[in-house]
Amino acid sequence: MSSLSQLTRFGCTGAAASAVHLCVVAALVPFELTPLAANVAGFAIAFHVSYHGHRSWTFRRPGGPREYKRMLAVSLLAFALNELLYAGLLKWTRLDYRVALGLVLLTVAAGTFAATRVWVFTREHRAAHQGNR
Repeated sequence: MSSLSQLTRFGCTGAAASAVHLCVVAALVPFELTPLAANVAGFAIAFHVSYHGHRSWTFRRPGGPREYKRMLAVSLLAFALNELLYAGLLKWTRLDYRVALGLVLLTVAAGTFAATRVWVFTREHRAAHQGNR
C-alpha cells in the first residue's frame, strides 16, 4: 500500500476517532464534568475506535497483545501531550472548549501517525506472522 493511501486511511480513521472523542466531551460537559475530565473519557472511548480502525483498515496488520500494548503506549503519550496542550489553550485563550480540543487533536495526529506506522504495526511483524502460517 502506498504511503499516500496509508496516510489517507490514517486520516479517515483518525477523523472518526476524533469525532467520537469530541462528541463524548461535548456530551459530558453539560453534565457538570470539566472539559479536562471529559477529555479523559473521550480519549478512553476513542482509543478503541482508533486501534481497531488502524489495525484492520489503515495498516491492515494482524493485531494482538503486542500491537495493542504498543498502540496504548503511543496513545497514552499522545494523550498526555493532548491534555497538556488542551489545558494550556483552555487557560490562556478564549477559545471554546470544543474548538480548542479540535486544534489539539489535529496537532497531535502527525506524531501518532509516525509512531503507529513505524513502531506499532510494523512490516517486520507482518512478515513474521506470514512466516508462521
